[in-house]
Amino acid sequence: MIRGIRGATTVNKNDEEEILQATVELLKDITQKNAVQPEEISHIIITMTQDLNATFPAGATRMIEGFERVPVMCAQEIPVPNSLQKCIRVMCNVNTEKKQGEIQHIYLKEAVQLRPDLTLTNKSESR
Repeated sequence: MIRGIRGATTVNKNDEEEILQATVELLKDITQKNAVQPEEISHIIITMTQDLNATFPAGATRMIEGFERVPVMCAQEIPVPNSLQKCIRVMCNVNTEKKQGEIQHIYLKEAVQLRPDLTLTNKSESR
């Protein structure tokens, strides 16, 4: 079964290093909290809001051991008025036997407001 694991985080500014580090943090949290190995990842889709363009967040995957061969696609998020800014969103598609209710979606920093219904169950584990 292929399941999607969602996640999002925010950065303070449009800075290459900050974008890469935030993306690494998010991907590591997703894989650790869901006990996913890179070999089990079918592909990853990463989007960023229009105010972020200092780098391709896919470059962060090359900073994580084992992710070198994971296919990654970057895109720009739909610019909905009054939506959360400086946001990086991830859809990690993994091969797993877990049921949907067992998947832990990860929302960090200001992105917790995107899905408070999902972050309540993870609140004790978040920073």
